[in-house]
Amino acid sequence: MQALTRFVLRHKALVSLTWLLVAVAGVLTLSGTVHRMTNDFAMPGQAYTVDSQIVAQYGNGGSQPPYVPVLTVPRGERVTQPAVAAETGRVLGAIAASVPGVRVADYSSTGNREFVTSDGRTTFALVFIPPSTSFGGPTQTAVITRAVDAALPSGWRFGLTGEDLLANGAPASKGTGLVVETMIGSVGALVILALVFGSFLALLPLVIGGVSVLGTFLIVGGLTQITQISQIVAYLIALVGLGVAIDYSLLVVTRWREERSAGRSNADAVTVAMGHAGRAVVFSGLTVAIGLLSMIVLPVPMLRSVGFGGVLVPLVSVAAAVTLLPVILSAIGPRLDWPRLRTDRRPSRLFSSWAALVYRHRWVSAAAGLGIMALLMAPALSLHLGLPGASAEATAGPAHDALVSLTSGGVPSGVLTPAEVLTSRGSAAAVAARASGLPGVYTAVAPGTGAGFARGATAVVDVLPATESTLPAGQAEVASIEHALLGRPGVIGVGGDGASLIDFDAAVYGEFPLMLSLIAAATFVLLARAFRSVILALKAVVFNLLSMTAAYGVMTWVFQDGHGSMALFGVPATGAITMWVPLMVFAFLFGLSMDYEVFILTRIREEYDASGSPRRAVTEGLGRTGRLVTSAAAILTLGFVSMSTSGQTDLKILATGLGAGILVDAVVVRCLLLPAMVALFGRANWWLPAWAGRALRVSAPAPATADSGAASTVSVTP
Repeated sequence: MQALTRFVLRHKALVSLTWLLVAVAGVLTLSGTVHRMTNDFAMPGQAYTVDSQIVAQYGNGGSQPPYVPVLTVPRGERVTQPAVAAETGRVLGAIAASVPGVRVADYSSTGNREFVTSDGRTTFALVFIPPSTSFGGPTQTAVITRAVDAALPSGWRFGLTGEDLLANGAPASKGTGLVVETMIGSVGALVILALVFGSFLALLPLVIGGVSVLGTFLIVGGLTQITQISQIVAYLIALVGLGVAIDYSLLVVTRWREERSAGRSNADAVTVAMGHAGRAVVFSGLTVAIGLLSMIVLPVPMLRSVGFGGVLVPLVSVAAAVTLLPVILSAIGPRLDWPRLRTDRRPSRLFSSWAALVYRHRWVSAAAGLGIMALLMAPALSLHLGLPGASAEATAGPAHDALVSLTSGGVPSGVLTPAEVLTSRGSAAAVAARASGLPGVYTAVAPGTGAGFARGATAVVDVLPATESTLPAGQAEVASIEHALLGRPGVIGVGGDGASLIDFDAAVYGEFPLMLSLIAAATFVLLARAFRSVILALKAVVFNLLSMTAAYGVMTWVFQDGHGSMALFGVPATGAITMWVPLMVFAFLFGLSMDYEVFILTRIREEYDASGSPRRAVTEGLGRTGRLVTSAAAILTLGFVSMSTSGQTDLKILATGLGAGILVDAVVVRCLLLPAMVALFGRANWWLPAWAGRALRVSAPAPATADSGAASTVSVTP
């Protein structure tokens, strides 16, 4: 690290110009990068194969849920009357005429009474349209609405609903947008940084964060030219990337100020700060990257793209923190440190006193910390994977109102997520008849050639479950459909949202324990080398798993069970947690929370090497890093709060999980459990067997002489 620092300081102009060009290029290419991002959430497995075949042959449908137009006729008329049925067919035919390549199933094309509400006045249709894969690409909402409005008879009412419209179109509180969310996070971070530094140095982490975000977008823009990158990556780069880069800068700048306050020259302060804090930043960035690397090997294109984009977030942030930041500190750092309302001459009295208190009452502190974590983790035992129910995705607006007009008339919300069964052409009617009698099936239809449901040697049968297939109960219904139909004569396969989610669960979470074990092992080895300790590395991995489980518990309690989701976000109980969110929380939180472990334990390790006293190491280490960790956690949490203002329920869930995990980790784990456990293990914390030191290519620490107050409660003999 010192060699790298000397190199960048010898080439200040080159380093500055390079990052300036990166930032400018990032700004110029940002719009194109975001536009090329995709909203394709294709899953591997049987359903993916069938959905792809349906889209290839029919140009629509598959895993993409249909638009659902809802028509209500005037009082005194009934949809089942021949003249009225013909009129509904004409209105819905206007949709087919205005949107090329659609399939439409409705009462007029099937004669199925289940397309009509119990009062006979309202009917719905399933309109399968060609898929759109570009992020922010055009939807057909306006086209369909104009077509129906032009053909709608006087006195009739029209509404349009569907899974996509409920998820993105009109939630109770519309999203603020990515730019506004980033501004919210940036302004909040600036306020916290101003309180931390009390000088214009507060601007420096924001500069590094901005450059890091633009640099990451620039590289991701190149990736979008050769592979699909999910739209989720844009939010992660803008909000998580900003927070991570600020955290790393905060650590380095704080250590630089501390060395300056100790009397070092500016050049020496930069070198020493990079030798200690810069090294911690590198290890922190690597631990975040390890967690995200796990997603690259998953057989899900969307998650794999998040892995590619996500790995770049910490790596680019680290690169900026260890190259551009020391150049700026060396050139204008002292001038930025004005008016210097706060100094770093001494450790924080608050955190030093707190660390001493925890050290004295280590057993009580450990029990209290574990008790709090147990309460937070308990709801995770009932976590259900799926997607938020329609009632949770939009609680107001036209899409919500159209759905209510159906459900109040006895039509279940499961019609929004039909299973698409691909059959041989001559088997469609028999398959539909068999599916209609299955438990949990509302109805099944095979409209035939005229409606676009038969082509070549194949036909499509739509099976409408009683429950949305995005919810656990609906997935159980789809599983029973698959069990009853797959392998039957004439059945090629079962597709649709529910079948895709079932395959996703089996493909991703079936291997999750193995993936978790491998990542934990890799992280343990990395941290054992960083801390030169087996016990500290093991505790860090265990604490991270506790933080992650607590985040799952908070998500489950707030969103799935609905405790506070309406008051905080205007969203009722979702009934399930979005299928990909727990994996995303794991990938990011496992590394992000490790940042604080590295920040604190690196300083504790340094103080222990200097004094040989576990008590002094804990009090001095937490006193020096406690304010830093809580400030960094607050900045990251602000970024997640900004993300939670998005209009999409799944992003609200993701933001809540990440924010809760970071707060719990910084407050409960790192400021309570960590010092308590270090106090309990005493000298055993620093145990590194000679063979392990040789394997890790580090020297085992020399025995240190502790003061009388550093007695250990646990002894481990090397």
